[in-house]
Amino acid sequence: MIKILRMGEVEKEEIFARENPTANVEGAVSAIIAEVKAGGDKALLACTERFDGVKLNALSVTRAEIDEAYAKVEPAFLAVLREAAENIRAFHEKQVRPGFIISEKEGVVTGQKVTPIERVGLYVPGGTAAYPSTVLMDAIPAKIAGCAEIVMTTPPGKDGKVNPAILAAADVAGVDRIFKVGGAQAIAALAYGTESVPKVDKIVGPGNAFVAEAKKQVFGVVSIDMIAGPSEILVVADGTCNPAYVAADLLSQAEHDKNASAVLVTDSPELALSVQTELEKQIPLLPRREIARASIDKNGKIIVCDDLREALAVSNEIAPEHLELSLENPFDYLDAVKNAGSIFLGKYCPEALGDYFAGPNHTLPTGGTARFSSPLSVDDFVKKSQFTYYTSDALASVSDKIALFAGKEGLDAHARSVTVRAEKKQ
Repeated sequence: MIKILRMGEVEKEEIFARENPTANVEGAVSAIIAEVKAGGDKALLACTERFDGVKLNALSVTRAEIDEAYAKVEPAFLAVLREAAENIRAFHEKQVRPGFIISEKEGVVTGQKVTPIERVGLYVPGGTAAYPSTVLMDAIPAKIAGCAEIVMTTPPGKDGKVNPAILAAADVAGVDRIFKVGGAQAIAALAYGTESVPKVDKIVGPGNAFVAEAKKQVFGVVSIDMIAGPSEILVVADGTCNPAYVAADLLSQAEHDKNASAVLVTDSPELALSVQTELEKQIPLLPRREIARASIDKNGKIIVCDDLREALAVSNEIAPEHLELSLENPFDYLDAVKNAGSIFLGKYCPEALGDYFAGPNHTLPTGGTARFSSPLSVDDFVKKSQFTYYTSDALASVSDKIALFAGKEGLDAHARSVTVRAEKKQ
């Protein structure tokens, strides 16, 4: 049963305790990466047979396989997939930012240019956990950013095929190339390249402990988006909320993973008790009830505060991945939110809206990293370069100042590179 904690009656350490499960997979992942670097495609095929239990003859997904996938996906879902893609596209198009030029001083031009990352790799979980929504969320911002090539890796099923919904989503989102490979070996292939899988410049997308560790180990060879941990939801709710709604929202994340975190923060002791009861009614009804039960019992908590001001302070301290403000006037509290990955406003905005359909990205910072990190966006798929231009007269007018600054740092050659030009001008 979920525990109820009262602010001021228990230690703060218990209120803010966060499960950070770690898996000791560094050595295993390092060995897989080395195997792929040395063996290329042959190593990928061997890893796929070893870890996924399927023997493949080729890694690439063909156009015929994509067409076959479309035929297997029900038309109603395709229609929803395309509508969701349009919502995601419309939201992320607003994130595009241009470069700029400053030319206010005579003879001086400075500025910044924004350039798409050339080639990006998307990792998409497969097998028993198939997430076409992740394909849309990761690929569409990259497409909007203007990345020249989007490469996707995803593990095949036991039949050697990729889940049809995953392939349909990839095609809708504009993925250029798809490969049947998962796990740490897929991350290694994207980072270093093989005969079939091209080396990319950045890898994005969630995965298991092996994928997360592989992303850590290849960072620096390539860029990565983030190291995602177990999913989290925090609901700030007042006494007017329907406890059945709140319990359902908590379970929407608890069913993800035994290590997922579901937290309710409220100023209503009555709601706390009602939600506790409601959870016990709803958990047995879930197909994934064993996972949800483990998550709620291990990591779930209800925190009762004196008022909503204190509730929001608790939320900011926790810095959740998903934050629901299930309140009567949620916009009144939006400015008080300082740390959250994605914010859902009102009593009719469950987090699942963001997972699939509304448009904002669902690849979000976890584990409290919302204190300094942001959701995946178009910005993740571009890089910025600065540029500077000075005329001869403009440089001469500031040469003494630069020489003085360089002298303070003991870097005479820096100073000389400026003053030599001023001397030549005389």
